[in-house]
Amino acid sequence: MDACFSRQDSTNSKGASKRSRSPSPSPSPKPSSQNKEGSLRRSTTTDRNGLFEPLSGSTSRLNGNPIMFSNSTGVVKPPPIEKQLECTLEDLCYGCTEKIKIKRDVITESGQRVEHKEMLSINVEPGWKKGTKITFEGMGNEVTRLYAADVTFVIAEKQHPVFGRDGDDLELTIEIPLVKALTGCCLPIPLLGGEKMELKIDEIIHPGYEKIITGQGMPTTKEAASRGNLKVRFLINFPTELTDEQRATAVRILGDSSS
Repeated sequence: MDACFSRQDSTNSKGASKRSRSPSPSPSPKPSSQNKEGSLRRSTTTDRNGLFEPLSGSTSRLNGNPIMFSNSTGVVKPPPIEKQLECTLEDLCYGCTEKIKIKRDVITESGQRVEHKEMLSINVEPGWKKGTKITFEGMGNEVTRLYAADVTFVIAEKQHPVFGRDGDDLELTIEIPLVKALTGCCLPIPLLGGEKMELKIDEIIHPGYEKIITGQGMPTTKEAASRGNLKVRFLINFPTELTDEQRATAVRILGDSSS
């Protein structure tokens, strides 16, 4: 039977139950991840559409036939079980703790298969990118009492309604009217944490124009205190119609601007 997964509501790491398994190093299981930088944590409350029953204690299902995974050389460790862990940009920027319930098969001394429920705890570090893997060794289904599959979670980024991500940088597109693009403006710029900052632009905003706000991107995993940049791009809204007088004024003011 494949291991089953569902996210559990969480508040902080101190509230984890005694059966909770955390990605911090431990003799058994021994979870690990590709990135270790960062320290800030915040909790999230998620549920995978209620597909899994609430965790109310261990349940068991007996089966007299042991499950074997073998080849010509004997019993070997089964392949890891991989599951996606979807995170928002806020989760990956500030860090969070995800608690996930799993159901797995455990083989008893008599060869019976017993279904156990356990809780895994993942501390998502600031700056993690999609594709980051967190592995809990030996926390998958057992095929013998000595061999159990690993459980690996792969970070996936949820699409953000405002920002895009390019490595350690964030990207933002702002719509502005043509008159502001030509005459300069001061714009309120949203930041990922919910704050806003004023951005003053004196240059003419032309197609391809980009403004860089340093230090307002994602945390970098190489340097704990370092962050990428916020790249602001502009979508210029042109008027759909002009009066004859407006056309004449535009020609008089701009003339042949290409010369």
